[in-house]
Amino acid sequence: MNDASKFTAIALSVILFWSGQLVAQADQAPGSNESTKSTAPSAVPHDSPSEQPESIEYRQLQKRLAQGWNTWDVNSVTTYVLLPAGLAIHVGLEHNATSWGNHFLPDALIGRLTPGSEQVIPGPHTWDGSYTEARLSWKGHTWELQSAHAGKDLVLLARPLTSTSFLPPTIVFSVNYLWNLPGIVRRDAGHFLAQGPSTAISVYCTCKDDRSGVPHRNLPITGPYFAVDFREPVGISTGGRRTLAEIEAIIDRQQKLYRGSITAAGESGSILDAIETTIGWDTIFDPEDRRVISPVSRVWCVQWGGWVLFDWDTFFAATMAGIADKDVAYANTIEILREETPQGFVPNYARAGGWKSFDRSEPPVGAITVLGLYKRFHDRWFLEDTFKPLLRWNRWWVRHRDIQGYLTWGSDGENLPRDPGDRSIGTRLGAILESGLDNSPMYDDAVYDPETHILEFADVGLMSLYIADCDALASIADTLGRGEAASELRDRSSRYRAKLATLWNDDAGIYLNKDLHTGKFSTHLSPTNFYPLLAHVATPEQARIMIERHLLNPDEFWGQWVIPSVARNDPAFHDQDYWRGRIWGPMNYLIYLGLRNYDDGEARRQFAQKSFDLFLKEWKEQGHVHENYNAISGSGDDVPNSDRFYHWGALLGYVEYLEQGEGKN
Repeated sequence: MNDASKFTAIALSVILFWSGQLVAQADQAPGSNESTKSTAPSAVPHDSPSEQPESIEYRQLQKRLAQGWNTWDVNSVTTYVLLPAGLAIHVGLEHNATSWGNHFLPDALIGRLTPGSEQVIPGPHTWDGSYTEARLSWKGHTWELQSAHAGKDLVLLARPLTSTSFLPPTIVFSVNYLWNLPGIVRRDAGHFLAQGPSTAISVYCTCKDDRSGVPHRNLPITGPYFAVDFREPVGISTGGRRTLAEIEAIIDRQQKLYRGSITAAGESGSILDAIETTIGWDTIFDPEDRRVISPVSRVWCVQWGGWVLFDWDTFFAATMAGIADKDVAYANTIEILREETPQGFVPNYARAGGWKSFDRSEPPVGAITVLGLYKRFHDRWFLEDTFKPLLRWNRWWVRHRDIQGYLTWGSDGENLPRDPGDRSIGTRLGAILESGLDNSPMYDDAVYDPETHILEFADVGLMSLYIADCDALASIADTLGRGEAASELRDRSSRYRAKLATLWNDDAGIYLNKDLHTGKFSTHLSPTNFYPLLAHVATPEQARIMIERHLLNPDEFWGQWVIPSVARNDPAFHDQDYWRGRIWGPMNYLIYLGLRNYDDGEARRQFAQKSFDLFLKEWKEQGHVHENYNAISGSGDDVPNSDRFYHWGALLGYVEYLEQGEGKN
């Protein structure tokens, strides 16, 4: 989603939602009845989404996650927080040179693009924060910051690297309690004492205790802090005083443990390192709902008021976390399902303050995510927690997004609450935003019906994802002994399989979207035209034709960098603007899953390797994990609307992990 689209899509406060004003209106607002919105059978069950998944097992899981020292604060990767107390150690820098502009850097984010902002090259970040490493540059100074666990304690090590100024910068360590949590911090002889309701924690610095503080009195910090000329390494420790040598030894030990785990993974080690580091830095604590989540990036979250979860983005984060951290994977899956709206769908977005997109959803990839995680970890309670919201969401598509037996996108402007300043709600733009492909040329000519609230456009990608959702959810229902639901889901899968088959075009040799307003097939080709492979709808012969004539065709989708979000011979390809030609990790991932359903190992292997090569290009050079990449140059840095640390970019590496046998050598 592009910045402009997402920022225009804000609903009113969730206060209205919980006031009960919405529940009675669900599916009863004018224009929302099935006869006008859908040709689907009226017998599709509708149950209330009042039950939210929160079993004892899940409460225990969140309690396990929200413990100990980690980079929990969304506002800075140089703030280290102890949960559940909320005690924070902030690392800042004052540059001291005579110049205009800001002299003090109180926090740091990866990929911030504002002029004069800091640059952060993220290093390793373990799932639990037991070891982190980052290199920062700002105002001519470059330094390294490492952290490690020493039992329940934290140690920090800051090393100056290079400087273009003859004046040394000042490194500053301040301590306070976040999120309005109770606690007092005072400075004692050479250390800070943080006193919370139940625990007292001491924080020590290897720097000299300069009580006069004459050189460093004008810092914009409230509360106690350590400040020292940053000419040599400086260490911080909690729980007990440690020398610089002792801190360095702890850092070295934890670093070796992390590197050892990567080395032990063999060929998949570099992929595991990239995914663990990406999800590690993007995992935060949400103090509103007291939960651990992994939003797309910290930059997005700060701009959205504290946190934001997007529908399919969060499911993909859960999938990647499943390589090694079951709790993080489960938490992200369940938390995005807990954002379900009164109408019974997972919203396009949910954000700080309880606001979410009450008018639209996003691509249905939840059930394939849940089933994949269950096959890896085999926890029945996880299926129990997720099944009901997934089933409600599956049923919602049929009731609200079916036209002439096809599925398409929409935006229900009558749903409340709605932001009067959001011009996309109940419009053609809002319907396109539901696709997640905000400015895709596929929808340039699609007609929006303001009465049915949907695009008159039979979408191959949506129908394929929905069929895969039905099949995965039916398998989950079988496991849970929900035979009636399994039959219901398989019936829907069969019905839409038959309808999707009508979108196969012999002349084109691929499934084509259809303009239901004109009755004509769309000539725009996108990776979504390959999604019938994921749904296992294509026959082996159709799959062969699609792969040979289109996927491996350098005039359309093949090349050094794959796979562009619109065919290379499409006029929109050269825009290289968001979904108009750029490469996106989720598209590569979904196509790769489709290729695994058919016997074309060589094409699949090349596709996985090319995806990984694209990811490695800027990962190795700058530690960037891009929201999207240029399909001509392979760069993600060429445009401002490709976030530098957006976790789904790591899906480009995840497909190679799968190709290697899910990390098994």
